[in-house]
Amino acid sequence: MNIALDEGLVKGDSVASLLDSALDAGGGLLRLTPTWVPRSFLHPGRRIKLHPGDYYRFGADRGGIDERWFGSTTEAANEGRVWHEGLSFCLFEGKKFLLKDAVEEAGARLIGSAIADKYNRWPVYSKFFDNMGPIPHHMHQSFEDAKLVGQEGKPESYYFPPQLNNVDNNFAYTFMGLEPGTTKEDVRKCLENWNAGDNGILDLSRAYRLKRGTGWLIPPGVLHAPGSLCTYEPQWGSDVFGMYQSIVEGRYVPWSLLVKDMPEEKHQDLDFIVGQLDWERNVDTHFKNSNYLEPIRDEANSGDKFEDLWIVYGTVDKQQLFSAKELTIQPGAKCVLNDPGASSWITVQGKGKMGALNLQTPAMIHFGENTEDEVFISHEAATNGVQIENTGSEPLVGLRYFGPDVHGNNIPKAGS
Repeated sequence: MNIALDEGLVKGDSVASLLDSALDAGGGLLRLTPTWVPRSFLHPGRRIKLHPGDYYRFGADRGGIDERWFGSTTEAANEGRVWHEGLSFCLFEGKKFLLKDAVEEAGARLIGSAIADKYNRWPVYSKFFDNMGPIPHHMHQSFEDAKLVGQEGKPESYYFPPQLNNVDNNFAYTFMGLEPGTTKEDVRKCLENWNAGDNGILDLSRAYRLKRGTGWLIPPGVLHAPGSLCTYEPQWGSDVFGMYQSIVEGRYVPWSLLVKDMPEEKHQDLDFIVGQLDWERNVDTHFKNSNYLEPIRDEANSGDKFEDLWIVYGTVDKQQLFSAKELTIQPGAKCVLNDPGASSWITVQGKGKMGALNLQTPAMIHFGENTEDEVFISHEAATNGVQIENTGSEPLVGLRYFGPDVHGNNIPKAGS
């Protein structure tokens, strides 16, 4: 049975009144439905709660579903994509509308006037990224380089939720950056050897063992080959990348995936391709100190039976582009969430209530099924305060990420 995720979607002028009703009924909270994204060149890790029979629901030719996107107004840059791929849907009284349309309709109310006025969109998103093995050593372009092809750059971050990592899968290590002392000529030789088999780019890098409950901050232009822990990834709202590794686990990576977000006339210009790497950051002698993230308790927002942890923090090029927190509430307890800006929430353990909305962590989700684990917390709701209550017998745990410049100076620095 083919299920269209956009079936019954409300568009155009009808969105405004439905959005107002949804925000009023939810006290500024919007229910979001699961957004599934396949990748043709990857192998699903099967830990994101999707029903085992549904991983190829976009078609085997499109690849398996290995990602679930949260609070996204960013389109997935996949070949052969469905029109709404990567975009989050809001659900109210059985009707769906795009979060993207909602932000365009009521930006100040949803994401705050500062973000709406500056970016004219919700410029960030997050995802669960779940693979059986490692993926190619790749980088995401800087804002300057992405602009050459009409795109935006993509800094990103990682957090490894224990609740989604009961198994390591095949390779729970991530290669990051380049070994100090590596030269641009070394990388150029790897590109020259693209069709000779494994081009040896990993010989120039080092792998770090991935640790549940910790994370990393990855600036643009930095090579990384994510390992096989299921990853929560707050990032900038862009889907640009360049793959620098020619063979992964015996699978060939086409040259087109290296140059897809580079100007066409530069597709064979090896010096240009090497030049898109942020060399200083890649060969940083203290790479881990600069980029590794241990969770930090936010004392101002924690209490006896609830704890709010910073899990993604710090800046990229002195800019606070995104951040994320993990809230844990013990059984029977409740707290009021007061945040300085909008966030997108995903429940990873337990059940409870957020304002008027139920929270429930599903054990298994059929493709096209709606769930009660995902919420967009509007700027209005966040600044007014949202009550969250644990109504279950185990801890209630939720992850939420924020947009740019929300926390001012009240955010830890990377490396702290």
